Amino acid sequence: MNYKDDALSPEQEERERILLGYIENDPDINQATLADKIGVAAATVNWHIKRLVYKGYVKTKRAQRKKLRYIITPEGLALRAKLTLDYVENQMRLYRQTRNDVKTFLSDVAEAGYSQVMIESNSEIADVCRLTCLEQGVEVVEQGDVPILEIRGYRVYLKEVKEAA
Repeated sequence: MNYKDDALSPEQEERERILLGYIENDPDINQATLADKIGVAAATVNWHIKRLVYKGYVKTKRAQRKKLRYIITPEGLALRAKLTLDYVENQMRLYRQTRNDVKTFLSDVAEAGYSQVMIESNSEIADVCRLTCLEQGVEVVEQGDVPILEIRGYRVYLKEVKEAA
């Protein structure tokens, strides 16, 4: 993908939000350190930095012979604020969607005669599921012949519910 293209995936937007934050906190940070901090290849960081420079969000200055200093422009600060707002809105949307899905599943679980469920995962989504179960009066157990809320990525699924014995 050409760094001059406008369209970014949500994952790429998130990377740029994080990169801008690190650069704002430490203008002397290098690309290898950035790559380590966000868990991507240095080439990926280089692509994002080139794109941010091309778009006018970041400027570079030579600090030493082989060292660059990154300066976020006012447009870059505005982009970071926009990306942060988009991120928070997306997380809230995900939170509400997860709660609604789990409430629907718990209704099905109660209809089948169960008052307990298991949750497969230890992610933030699992935490939202646990809180929703607590709010709905459904006990979360570690084992048993009970329905299972299965988390795959950002989605929650209810494994087949049989009528309680």
